[in-house]
Amino acid sequence: MLELKRKGKQKMSERIAKFMARSGVCSRRQAEEFILQKRVTVNGEIVESPAMNVNGDEKILFDGEKLPQKEQTRLWLYYKPVGLVTSHRDEKDRPTVFDNLPHGMPRVISVGRLDLNSEGLLLLTNNGELSRKLELPSNGWARRYKVRVHGFVNADKLKGLEKGVVVDGVEYGPIKAEIESAQGTNTWLNVTLTEGKNREIRKVMKSIGLDVSRLIRLSYGPFQLGSLKKGEAKEVPAKVLREQLGAKFEL
Repeated sequence: MLELKRKGKQKMSERIAKFMARSGVCSRRQAEEFILQKRVTVNGEIVESPAMNVNGDEKILFDGEKLPQKEQTRLWLYYKPVGLVTSHRDEKDRPTVFDNLPHGMPRVISVGRLDLNSEGLLLLTNNGELSRKLELPSNGWARRYKVRVHGFVNADKLKGLEKGVVVDGVEYGPIKAEIESAQGTNTWLNVTLTEGKNREIRKVMKSIGLDVSRLIRLSYGPFQLGSLKKGEAKEVPAKVLREQLGAKFEL
């Protein structure tokens, strides 16, 4: 068991996964995974558990590199194109969001994910702890999508999604889906939900006989895709960030 020696007045300690997230290097969940992969050391010794406490006086390395100094929290709106994986590393060596960000962007992590074949608004931040908080369904933030489906659209089945649905043993919360336009067997839907389970919209639509052929996220909470073009990123001004998130998320 790794023991840490401290001199002088003892600082407030916290779990190392949370400490890493606050540094902006990753989210807390990612930090826990990195620790289990034995990629984190404290004072030269491999960390065995994400539950270990640190206070910042230690020499903490991730993949042999020092953690960045905590910076002012920043947030970007990014239009993720189709064909990019929302991951820093991909085991299939597919192109990632983070390899294709505009020039000059600092190291960031995403708030949630959009799957390979989805596009639209993806929030990016340099604060891993903020990323974790913004992902929580308990925030009640609506996530709006424009979705093109192929197949016969049954209005009653769409209405039924507002009560929630279970697909392949997975329970999904209420989903509001309204028809925007239709041409032949293709229909555009406006879809709103407050959680974001893996490929949720695609799986739920499949369960009522509809195949999703295009999926665009338009908004996430108070943040809108607006006029962003594919591959573009725009930083949220610090004043707006404080107004939208400051009190609730302790910015």
